[in-house]
Amino acid sequence: MLGVSGCRGLVGSSLTPEVASRYAGCFGGWLHTHSSREAQSGKPAPIVVLARDGRAGGEMIRLAALSGLLASGCRVVDLGVAMTPTVGVMVDELGADGGMVLTASHNPQEWNGLKAILRSSPNQFGVGGSAPDAKQAAEIVELFKNGSPRVVPWNQISAVEHDHDAAERHVAKVLSALNKIIFIEDIRACHFRVAIDSVNSSGRVGASLLLDELGCEVAHMGDQPTGLFEHPPEPTRENLGQLATLVREHGAHVGFAQDPDGDRLAIIDHTGHYIGEEYTLVLAAMAVLGLDGATAGAISTGNHHAASVCTNLSTSRMIDDVAWSRGATIFRTAVGEANVVSAMRQHDSPIGGEGNGGVIWPAVTYVRDSLSSMALTLALMAGSAHRRQMTIADIVQQSPTYAIEKRKVDLASKEAARPAVEALSKAYGGEKLDRQDGVRIDFESRKAWLHVRASNTEPIMRLIAEAPTADAAKSLLEEASKIIAKG
Repeated sequence: MLGVSGCRGLVGSSLTPEVASRYAGCFGGWLHTHSSREAQSGKPAPIVVLARDGRAGGEMIRLAALSGLLASGCRVVDLGVAMTPTVGVMVDELGADGGMVLTASHNPQEWNGLKAILRSSPNQFGVGGSAPDAKQAAEIVELFKNGSPRVVPWNQISAVEHDHDAAERHVAKVLSALNKIIFIEDIRACHFRVAIDSVNSSGRVGASLLLDELGCEVAHMGDQPTGLFEHPPEPTRENLGQLATLVREHGAHVGFAQDPDGDRLAIIDHTGHYIGEEYTLVLAAMAVLGLDGATAGAISTGNHHAASVCTNLSTSRMIDDVAWSRGATIFRTAVGEANVVSAMRQHDSPIGGEGNGGVIWPAVTYVRDSLSSMALTLALMAGSAHRRQMTIADIVQQSPTYAIEKRKVDLASKEAARPAVEALSKAYGGEKLDRQDGVRIDFESRKAWLHVRASNTEPIMRLIAEAPTADAAKSLLEEASKIIAKG
């Protein structure tokens, strides 16, 4: 799988050492061509921050990618096992030209991949590192498919540098940003009990450090450095039964679930009820924009009338309601972190992200970040507890609620989704259509929407529907499936 999210495949099958080394070498070559460092200062070697998500078998991919980067003449700073957002933070902290994360995100154990991060113009917080935009990603993929990796002579190959403090620096960045919207002591004074599942992968160290700094009592599962997932790693309801049980047994105020590379977060309330990934961005936006809207935009421009929230077409309309109630504007993009980040930069948004539990807080990083999500959720809980003695369940119950239903259909290729998209566009031509990414159809009279698109990361077509009730959302999916079947 090649696309805006990088390169993913099955280890030992479609993803081999040759593939990993070639992709990394092509990325290194692309950096040499585009590096402002080389153009401005004459230095021969772009700096690349390298990390892997910790999954078992990842060391082989790391060594192959490391070889490709070194062979291309890059200076490599190796973080070892680290979260994707940590690489984003370290690209900024080290002034690197880019980063490469070896991860397949939420994909099952047998998958792995290579994801690029690039340095860009920093915002007022000194944050600039983010995923490549669509044009940059396409150039890297084209070089991989039809070009050649850059290879330098022996005397241009650098020694590998190592950094063992990346998690601490990431946590420090989160705490610094958090302290601008709430006194951290207010969170510590709550003595929150937190249950967390890090799936034995890259998020376990940063999560432990952050929660300790926030004065939380932690029950931690999936906190071993084995890289073996004890359950399917995507943080969805069906995969988090053990965490729900841990929340109840521990008497936790909240449960957090990370995915393997730590860029997504799902939430469970104090009763063990799965709140889910769609609420993660909603809660984070409530914390940043303010419970009553009074601080909307203050984190970004100091002018609450300019506040905005950016998210993709597949994200729940709950975020629209929260933003509108706080004087903020919503901007929708095609699915993909880079697309959301591009819109956030354009509109100077203080918060954004995707409904898969991926929160982007540009005071910390322009990469989806589970640590930012945890911090903002606890800030919201602390503020509510101080004012009204509200639990996370209470906050959710006072939020706008819709039902979202999702289906997957296997595809031979991304292009195979086109007939379905065209059939739905024609059938619903009288509704509001958005064709940025497949097709999203908004049914204003039903307070519902449907989004159908080919996945960027798996060989599937996604069908997502949201409506005021689960039955209405399911009915909309059935309606769409019949139209697709008829062609």
